[in-house]
Amino acid sequence: MSDTPVFLGLECGGTRTVALAADAGLKPLAQVEAGPANLRLVTDAQLVMHFRALRRQLPAPSAIGVGMAGVRDAADCARVERVLETVWPGVPRRVDHDLESALAAAELDATGQPPAARVIVLSGTGSCCYGRSARGSVAKVGGWGHLLGDRGSGYHIVHRSLCDTITTLDRQRQFGRFGQRVLRALQLTEPNELIAWMQEASKTEIAALAPEVFAAAKEGDKVVRDLLDCLARTLAADAAACARHLTRAGKSVEFVLTGSVLLRQPAFARCVARRLRTEWPTAKVFPLTRESVWGAVAMARTAVARPGTDPIRSPRVQPQNPGASKLPPVPSSRQLSPTECRNPRSTHLDGLPLAEALELMWSEEAKIPDALRTQRQPVEKLIRLVVRAFQSGGRLFYIGAGTSGRLGVLDASECPPTFRSSPELVQGIMAGGVKALHSAVEGAEDDAEEGRRALEFRGVGKRDVVVGIAASGRTPFVWGALAEARRRGAKTALICFNPHLAFVRGQKPDVVIAPDLGPEVLTGSTRLKAGTATKLILNAVTTLAMVRQGKVIGNLMVDLNPSNVKLRDRAARIVAELTGAEYAVAWKTLEIHHWVVSHAIQDLGRARR
Repeated sequence: MSDTPVFLGLECGGTRTVALAADAGLKPLAQVEAGPANLRLVTDAQLVMHFRALRRQLPAPSAIGVGMAGVRDAADCARVERVLETVWPGVPRRVDHDLESALAAAELDATGQPPAARVIVLSGTGSCCYGRSARGSVAKVGGWGHLLGDRGSGYHIVHRSLCDTITTLDRQRQFGRFGQRVLRALQLTEPNELIAWMQEASKTEIAALAPEVFAAAKEGDKVVRDLLDCLARTLAADAAACARHLTRAGKSVEFVLTGSVLLRQPAFARCVARRLRTEWPTAKVFPLTRESVWGAVAMARTAVARPGTDPIRSPRVQPQNPGASKLPPVPSSRQLSPTECRNPRSTHLDGLPLAEALELMWSEEAKIPDALRTQRQPVEKLIRLVVRAFQSGGRLFYIGAGTSGRLGVLDASECPPTFRSSPELVQGIMAGGVKALHSAVEGAEDDAEEGRRALEFRGVGKRDVVVGIAASGRTPFVWGALAEARRRGAKTALICFNPHLAFVRGQKPDVVIAPDLGPEVLTGSTRLKAGTATKLILNAVTTLAMVRQGKVIGNLMVDLNPSNVKLRDRAARIVAELTGAEYAVAWKTLEIHHWVVSHAIQDLGRARR
């Protein structure tokens, strides 16, 4: 690092990017503006090009701070960090979302006794409230995007104003000043043309009409005046809710107003401030005096290593649930998991004739049943837990990543057609979500916090059973989910193929199924023996649990969902087999009972009596 450090802040938003280089005394050295860079709307390649264009116009940095729109979690931060390493290799950096950089900017000029909490109230194209307490916990309210939230944002203000203006036109045959201004601004002839415009307009284009709303209110448009007062109250209520997540009522809180709407529309900002003081009587409310990019510069300063330490390069996005318990450590393994060892029988796999290679693979797969028999007791225990959960109104959840996660989702998805069970009864949760079912999502399995949140937002409780599936037994996503399940009182189980796990005291699941399958034919490829064994275990758990629920008579499915011709034929044959009725009679009875097999069996059984 040079004798004259240069701290580079990058504020990347949905409208523009601002880059600011400053020295240790926060004296600006260079400032550059460029186009937008919302992480959700750019590829890694585009981001590399974007940053390289900025690099050519800026001095070489000693450290970099980035506040970026669209960053939501640690995986997003890691993605940006990889791009930064490509453009500025070896430079210490800190990445977070743009609300964190705005909050850091507000903290730069803070003097005196720090408040119990400080909350950024942002209203621009979008909106959000984000704050931090004196103890360091964070909270966020809003920021869900224009389709789910963004209450009190420029987009929301314009959209609601248009809706209310059209309603007034329908009911009172009056088209107010806002409507007139919009037609002029968009060069439209009459209100019907707004339909096509709204269908094609982007979020940014709609939000750009916000100045017309405020101008119309100033000119006396009562419809938008009333609406603005309502939305100011909504924005203030969100900000106060954010503060309540951070500290108790009556404590000192600073609310810092920022974003183009609040900074460029002083009358609306005053209305929000007035409402805030009603919601929080001890509030101090003031506008952000520095550009948010200064917060990114401050973040860069914190990224520089202290003497004797390594530079900070890890993301700092924090969990949004301050009440969540601390996630436990992943268990260690007393020796290398068998799933990661080399199989001595297949060291020359690449040179074997096909016949020998097939025999090798199938002979290895043939070892699975004997290995599973060693785990009969824990599998039985898991099935009993699942039966008890179903009988008490509980559910079964599978949690996994990669092949393990896909197999859990597969087993869950096969229960409704096979047993006519509700899709709620057995659920599969996959690290990385739907996309990960068909393609790899980098880093998804390493995020324990995402595993915890996945359980939190499924409403898991004491009547449920949560089964983590992880070939090595050490997947952080799975352990984050199991920790949350245990905290909520659910029964927990782990299916893995590593018998060498050493569990932290108090963190061992209620059931551990850990057969030793030995190394895979293809080293580390757990879609092979581990995948086959996982499928066999899950098959046994759901099939036998459903048998105990009365969904099977003999070995016939009497509660299947006949959703196609093949399954209707099977249903008719099952009914005929169990009742002795003719095939045609069974078919007709099933039609009468809307293809509910058990109802048809009961009906024909009564008829025979």
